Amino acid sequence: MAVSSGTFPPRNRRPPPASFLSPKLSGHDLLCALHSLSLSISALRPLRYLLRQRSSSIISKCTLLSFLFEDLLRRPIDESLSRSRHLCFEEMFIVLQRIKTLVEDCSAGSQTWLLMQIEPVTITFRELTSDLCTLLEILNDLRLGEDVEELKALVIKQCREDRSAAAAVDPAEESLRIEVVSLLDSIKRGIVPDHKRLEELFGKLGLTDSASCREEIERLDDEIQNLGDDRSMSESVALIGVVRYAMCVLFSASISESGFRRWGSTSELVIPADFRCPITLDLMRDPVTVATGQTYDRSSIDLWIESGQRTCPKTGQTLAHTNLIPNLALKCLIGRWCRRQRLPYPAGEARPGLNSLMVNKTAVEATKMTASFMVNKLRAAASLDAMNGVVYELRALAKMDSESRACIGEAGAVPMLARHLGSDHPSLQVNAVTTLLNLSIHDANKTRIMEAEGALNGIVEVLRQGTTWEAKGNAAATIFSLCGMHLYRKKLGKKTRVLRGLLNLAREGPIDSKKDALVAILSFANDKETAARLVEEGVMDMVNEVADDLPEAALEILEMVVKRAGGGGGVAVAAAASMMPKLAKIMRGGTSRARETAAATLVIICRKGGAEMVAELARVSMIEAMMWELIHGGTARAKRKATSLVRILHRWAAAGGVEA
Repeated sequence: MAVSSGTFPPRNRRPPPASFLSPKLSGHDLLCALHSLSLSISALRPLRYLLRQRSSSIISKCTLLSFLFEDLLRRPIDESLSRSRHLCFEEMFIVLQRIKTLVEDCSAGSQTWLLMQIEPVTITFRELTSDLCTLLEILNDLRLGEDVEELKALVIKQCREDRSAAAAVDPAEESLRIEVVSLLDSIKRGIVPDHKRLEELFGKLGLTDSASCREEIERLDDEIQNLGDDRSMSESVALIGVVRYAMCVLFSASISESGFRRWGSTSELVIPADFRCPITLDLMRDPVTVATGQTYDRSSIDLWIESGQRTCPKTGQTLAHTNLIPNLALKCLIGRWCRRQRLPYPAGEARPGLNSLMVNKTAVEATKMTASFMVNKLRAAASLDAMNGVVYELRALAKMDSESRACIGEAGAVPMLARHLGSDHPSLQVNAVTTLLNLSIHDANKTRIMEAEGALNGIVEVLRQGTTWEAKGNAAATIFSLCGMHLYRKKLGKKTRVLRGLLNLAREGPIDSKKDALVAILSFANDKETAARLVEEGVMDMVNEVADDLPEAALEILEMVVKRAGGGGGVAVAAAASMMPKLAKIMRGGTSRARETAAATLVIICRKGGAEMVAELARVSMIEAMMWELIHGGTARAKRKATSLVRILHRWAAAGGVEA
């Protein structure tokens, strides 16, 4: 009797039919459950924009039914609920449960998606009303009170009228759907929508400001996570593109992230352990799985592999291959957690089948229009505050997805952003450099930044003399991003201003800025020539200063510099030798990762420095005991390095304190 799940749009979020089984309750308990359920439906608010009349009507009917169940509860059980009636009431419970779910689902979901599905959802409302009518007609001998009998007759009459209505879909809603489909088609063909028409359409859907549009985008993103076929996903991506464009064109706040925390503030949160990268212990932005099955943040594991490592950082196992597989399920969970915590997160890139979805022509054209509109708006801005507002919008759009970054770059944003890097306006400077950081994730934009007049010099000056620590940190992160291309890493590594700026930031900045600088320095340290320049610029002193606050990151740089430094290798080894007591201290009480890196660094120092360095190591108090402790309780890599150190010490001792 109840409507089949096949009449619903193909989405995974709605509970499956199995969840609407009969409650298997006794007579009195079943009536109590029906009464409670009808009251909960009556407490629901009708839908505000689409299906308002349908939802209001079905909620009113359930409200009237609550009086019927209340009357039955006053009667003796044998009179009010025979076995045949019990079966009907069980079926009615299922119907009411579906009504409740349908109204709640439509209320909590996307308005634009609901409009696209208006016909099947309307049919669902009609079928549920028809089922309700049929059940009430079967229950024709309940011996209700006169007033309640009249209410029952009224509900049946209303259900029959709804069932016999000529049009399945409200003509006004169908007309609105056709208008939106026409809008999507126009955008697909590259036709810029009429401003007034766009405003009218969005007003009819209740999307009247930037906040409602942002919420709509979040709901569409949720729809994508719960859709069951690629075509529906692609249509939702198109809707997101159009809503984003409308938000940008119609509302001054546009894509701003007001109400969101910035990424640096995640240190204040209790981040679930499974959401942290095992390497950096920070919240993962782009989780990927390696050959051993362990998951890391892409940027961290990329850097690990680029540094020449071929083992899993967590398990120490040799990687059978270095392919990185996106962990889309985990990224989806992290994205939802971030939205609950009001943290910005590029959730759009976690969608299954994203590569096929983003070729959706409508979505691409909408994104191009959005980017073009913003760049033109920036070009026309007359005041610093106006410029800052537009740059912030570009910053937020550039975080969305790869397609947005590509379109912003193609629209000519990079040279215009470069002009604002030297601004005395603190917010404008940080927004400009952060936008370039977001854009630099896209490889084509790396080239645009490196070639645009004033862009690279502007980023370096922000790194060295930025108005805020956030601006300096994001400039360092931009340099690290540019280093993702080997050619640019070599070029940047030859610039003394870049290396000095990063070293000074690592020494003087707050923790978040230090981390940005250290990651960039580690990337440069992987190059032999640049590692030697880092030694000349004082990287060893910097490591010594920073090791107390950020031992893991500092020791990774130390290990890499000692390993890679060419002409400055002897200087690096000698400087590292002076840090042996500190390395020993970290091996005694540091984290597993820090202890492992300290042991690996000592192995390199001893092998490159010869007997003199081994003698220095032997003078460290309790050093061999620390090695054995690491052999028995360290990571797999730490055990190997500690074993090597013990052998080196034993060979040195056997040779009478002379290199064997």
